[in-house]
Amino acid sequence: MSGMRTGLAIAILGVLAFASRAAAQTGSIEFVARVTPSGGLEEPVRGFPFYLLSKSFDDIEKEVGRASPKPEMNAFIDKLDSTYSPELKAWMRKNQWVSLSGPDFTGKLTTTDILSVPEFRKAYMEENAGDRSADFPKSKVKPSDQAKNPEKFAKLSAEYEDAVRRYIDQHPASIEGIDLNFTEIDPGPKWNALVAKRLPDIRRRALELAQSKYLVARAETNLQGQGYLGSVSPGTYWISTLDVPAEVGDARPQWDVAVTVRPGQTEYVALSNGNAFRPRQESE
Repeated sequence: MSGMRTGLAIAILGVLAFASRAAAQTGSIEFVARVTPSGGLEEPVRGFPFYLLSKSFDDIEKEVGRASPKPEMNAFIDKLDSTYSPELKAWMRKNQWVSLSGPDFTGKLTTTDILSVPEFRKAYMEENAGDRSADFPKSKVKPSDQAKNPEKFAKLSAEYEDAVRRYIDQHPASIEGIDLNFTEIDPGPKWNALVAKRLPDIRRRALELAQSKYLVARAETNLQGQGYLGSVSPGTYWISTLDVPAEVGDARPQWDVAVTVRPGQTEYVALSNGNAFRPRQESE
């Protein structure tokens, strides 16, 4: 019996020694989350869940996004009806751009674009020709010359084209406002709606992966905004709020902060406005 007791004691000591060594090989994380709303004082983020992930939540979203690619823009353009000229569709394909409104659109337009795409030319002339600008070139072309005197018609047409080209080059601000002519035919909103359809599915799948495949630990902050994550194997992790903002006054911070855990050590992390991030948009 004494031999059995001795053997049992040795086994217990072995288990305890192993557990002690294992504990020494792990580390821990102490973190505190404090936010400063605009015009206010720093406040702790109380009773809020934080997740320790083995992969950045932003990278998880990107991973899911790659598995769910965006709609193909050229296919979208090809399906546009005859309301859009072949020249306009070619411009959209070349620029990979379908929105016909705002400064981002007008900023892409070159003089050649305006004169070669029928919709752009018509809108530009309506904005600038006639009595709207005293120094805008006046055409000497007579429609009747096209049949009666085609050489004169071609010569005067070419001269007017050159004059308009020079005017656009010298007055780039004259392009502003032509997008107002495309309000009814702008395919941008339809494209944006098509792209946006995939976002809820991407976020849902990213949340599922973050809370299953990549979840290491979870902790909720106390009244001082402090949290603790223990028995963490050495390695690099991310302290994340997933896609949920912490509401403190008018502040809505989210975090996805990297931290490296070393054996037998406690890492300290301060979460604040400074290392919070702005949620990634689809265009990014």
